[in-house]
Amino acid sequence: MALNVLVVGGAGYIGGAVAGELLRQGHAVTVFDNLSYGHRAAVPQGTELLVGDTLDASALDAAFRSHRFDAVMHFAALIEAGESMREPERYFRNNSFGTLVLLEAMLRHKVDRLVFSSTAALYGDPDRVPIDEGQPLRPTNAYGESKLLAERMIGWMHRVHGLRFACLRYFNAAGAIDRDRGEDHRPESHLIPLVLQVALGRRDSIDVYGTDYPTPDGTCVRDYVHVADLARAHLLAVEALSARPRMHYNLGNGHGFSVRQVIDAARRVTGHAIPSFDGPRRPGDPAVLVASAARIEAELGWRPTHTGLDSILRSAWEWHSRHPDGYRE
Repeated sequence: MALNVLVVGGAGYIGGAVAGELLRQGHAVTVFDNLSYGHRAAVPQGTELLVGDTLDASALDAAFRSHRFDAVMHFAALIEAGESMREPERYFRNNSFGTLVLLEAMLRHKVDRLVFSSTAALYGDPDRVPIDEGQPLRPTNAYGESKLLAERMIGWMHRVHGLRFACLRYFNAAGAIDRDRGEDHRPESHLIPLVLQVALGRRDSIDVYGTDYPTPDGTCVRDYVHVADLARAHLLAVEALSARPRMHYNLGNGHGFSVRQVIDAARRVTGHAIPSFDGPRRPGDPAVLVASAARIEAELGWRPTHTGLDSILRSAWEWHSRHPDGYRE
């Protein structure tokens, strides 16, 4: 059955990818975004864009009055963990309180299905790897805590008001949907785009933060999941809400790659030397973060299809080399 979906934060990297996948599967899509970090060009053709902020209840009411939505997908958030430790108030206001304002609007307009863009940052320093959904939730930064507060509010809305929801906890999103839609954060802090900026001549080198971790090459190990695989998971989740009232799923590749492995793969894919310099650890960086996505595979049949680091980097390189300045707006 075709759904009418409001994609909040749909002008961003993952939100735009999901909006495009919804359209490809025959669903109707409206994007709601304040464009503070998103890009008009990331919104797929055939999608109505409503410019507004999740902190603005009147703007949300106008959006909900404009259509009869079957479901909401919520991607609007500040995402920089380091910044969240300097300005935690921004993260709690935008990510936590903004989610509450959206939930209240959903209640007023009787929309009872939500897919929430969550994060692996909820787990903090894990007890074991790979990380499954049963591990303790103990964020080590304000970004993760702001998302955990949002998840808890969503859980209470389920218990009290019957909200049906899926919280999808991403590990490291990477890659590009196609040559025209990819990753463009400003400022950029993610490893793969930063490494590719060196190959493009936009940076002189890439810094490696910590080389003495208990990992095979001494650098941090992370789980990279292709944005196209993330988009498919969101489609499965929103369609499953008719049968499953509450879901919590990790979304990851299930394989870890070290910082040095990412840099070496970028050298292979781009053909550029990509100088790197070793530096001290950053506070709060766990040695290894790798997902177990066994639950969503067992329950919804989702499995990542882009599992090779080179293929993930190749799609990202195609986007960045065609758009060295990102979305030029």
